[in-house]
Amino acid sequence: MNKKIVVASKNPVKINASLEGMQKILPKIDFEVEGIDVPSGVSDQPMSTEETWQGALNRATNAKAKATDADYWVGMEGGIDKDDEGKMFAFAWMCVIDKDGDIGKGMTGVFYLPPKVQQLVEEGIELGYANDKVFNEHGSKQKGGAVGSLTFGAVGRTEYYVQALVLAMIPLINKEMYKEAL
Repeated sequence: MNKKIVVASKNPVKINASLEGMQKILPKIDFEVEGIDVPSGVSDQPMSTEETWQGALNRATNAKAKATDADYWVGMEGGIDKDDEGKMFAFAWMCVIDKDGDIGKGMTGVFYLPPKVQQLVEEGIELGYANDKVFNEHGSKQKGGAVGSLTFGAVGRTEYYVQALVLAMIPLINKEMYKEAL
């Protein structure tokens, strides 16, 4: 059986994470994946959990409107927020919409940003660029991301997103169990 995934991004990290996550949760299905550019409708650097979720939802919704011939539409949005002490942490929301219009949500774990990165983000620089500047990298958000830089490659951005994508699929593949919640 073949199914098509449309990812609301052309970023190879997001495309690969979507495919890998789907293959993990639905291993007997062959997937075709396509990345498309659509707007998130939020800031380039979402600054709260709520804004980040809205970006993921908007991306998946906009992908479904633009590329209607698919089984799943995936929106991923990385964001940052602050804890009660003002320390900045990063995370990402995953939104998966299926053919029935049901929505699955999954969130990565969080990790704290070093003060130099936090300062640059507070000055208005997007996390990926702040990360590149502090760690003397180029295009890190297309590769291991801030999580990869901070863990010395122990956790890359693709791996970081895969688990959250799998979690987002739970209510979509277990609809009978989740019927009341969807």
